[in-house]
Amino acid sequence: MMEEPSLTGTSSNEPSAESIVCPECGSKRLYKDGLRPLPDGSSVQRWLCRDCGLRFSEKKPLQENSHWHINTAGHSTSGRQVCDLAEESKNLIATETRTVAGEESITREVARGKIVQFVWQMQKNNYREATIKTYSTALERLVQRGCSLMEPESVKEALAKMKCSEAYRHIIAAAYSLFLREQGLTWKPPICHVNRPLPFIPTERELDDLIAGTGRKTAAFLQCLKETAMRMGECSRLTWANVDTQRKMITLNDTEKSGTPRIFDVSGKLVSMLAAMPKTNEYVFGTCSKVTRGTVYYRLRKKLARKLGNPRLLDIGLHTFRHWKATALYHETKNPILVKEFLGHRSLDTTLLYIQLERHLYKEELDTFAVMAVRNADEIPALIEVGFEYHCEKDGLMFFRKRK
Repeated sequence: MMEEPSLTGTSSNEPSAESIVCPECGSKRLYKDGLRPLPDGSSVQRWLCRDCGLRFSEKKPLQENSHWHINTAGHSTSGRQVCDLAEESKNLIATETRTVAGEESITREVARGKIVQFVWQMQKNNYREATIKTYSTALERLVQRGCSLMEPESVKEALAKMKCSEAYRHIIAAAYSLFLREQGLTWKPPICHVNRPLPFIPTERELDDLIAGTGRKTAAFLQCLKETAMRMGECSRLTWANVDTQRKMITLNDTEKSGTPRIFDVSGKLVSMLAAMPKTNEYVFGTCSKVTRGTVYYRLRKKLARKLGNPRLLDIGLHTFRHWKATALYHETKNPILVKEFLGHRSLDTTLLYIQLERHLYKEELDTFAVMAVRNADEIPALIEVGFEYHCEKDGLMFFRKRK
């Protein structure tokens, strides 16, 4: 019995716009973001969340079961057989292909099982969540390239052929070294020549342009990075209990890379931006993932670079705010120990990079001095307290100077 056609012309299985919610934050404030083509020639609706910026697609509705059978007489197009002789031989090539594919699948499953055990061992040893994710992803990449994790030579061969930076090659080698140690094995890791490149330092105006051109939530996040020089993960995990709006302070206890806990004095501008944000959960900037937050920022950055005609904005990553603050802070204080404590570095060697950058970025200002001349020795302590240094003496006057 045939069904009557629908008067609306739409399928009853298609979800309505009111029933769609963001899988990341649960919001119903969505934009339609085009159609996503599928391999079968059909398409599904794409959506963009206005709250967290996640882009996702609708699930394709299930199709009705087909009554078509492959063995019907009308669909038999040839009487040829795969075998050379139906009763005496088999297609050995096809059999061998299936056997090799099956063995490779089993090998990968065994390798992934060992990775799961390795991750569990790292969790028991209290490794950071970011380190666990990085190392497990590195081992997964080796498995995808067909490496046997129990054969170090195959891993060396894959690392030699891998097209990636020396820094990432070093991370993969470090992850595999720890994996072998947990298995009771050793290897001689390949030499990785890792050179730390000098970071890109934008101007303060360029950072302010990015902050002004983004939404309320992203702008507050970027302003916080600019004033505190936190890492992206540290800022993402800030809770409302860490923000003291009365004293204009932010406390950071959940640090990354074994950094020291820190307290930051922030501006009234940042406090106002944080006060205007909705308190939907305990986290200041919500619970969206680092990948989602980065994707939203990079999309907005590209749009602003095109709008303002400034391609330098494309080089400003979320970690660039930390580099800029460290360089500017050293220029203001000339105190590397203070900069080290502000950034939470474990070693002063890491902080020395910003001293080198400051000499080149502010070289025009380094030759400019403020000069004070005094006659009485009683005035000297006051000048030294504000940073003046003795320069020379002439005509009964003592001259002091400090860089502007």
